Amino acid sequence: MRSVFLCLVLVCTLSLWVAANPSSKSDTRTITGCLSQGDNPKEFNLKADDGSDWELRSSAAPLSEHVGHKVTVTGVVSHATAHNMKEDTKEMAHDTGVAKEKNEHGHLKVTDVQMVSNSCSQ
Repeated sequence: MRSVFLCLVLVCTLSLWVAANPSSKSDTRTITGCLSQGDNPKEFNLKADDGSDWELRSSAAPLSEHVGHKVTVTGVVSHATAHNMKEDTKEMAHDTGVAKEKNEHGHLKVTDVQMVSNSCSQ
């Protein structure tokens, strides 16, 4: 019963903190990593240099030309408010000593892609 109460207090505190401190993260991100093909021809995956994983889509950038390359992509985070809250919560948990992974997983609608290297090994 005590753990349920503590969880409720934590959720309420977090909700108040989020409401009082809107995320400073941008809806637009620039991420560098290795590009691979996704589950269908219009979906791609990016394993970022920081360890995060992103599912990418684009009607504007030629992602298919860069499969297997190290690239830098710029785009808009899907469901940015929820995604940013999730990131903030993970950072708060990490800062308080909770041993959880900080790696993120997100969805990005890419507006620009630039090749960094024609190989992911560099």
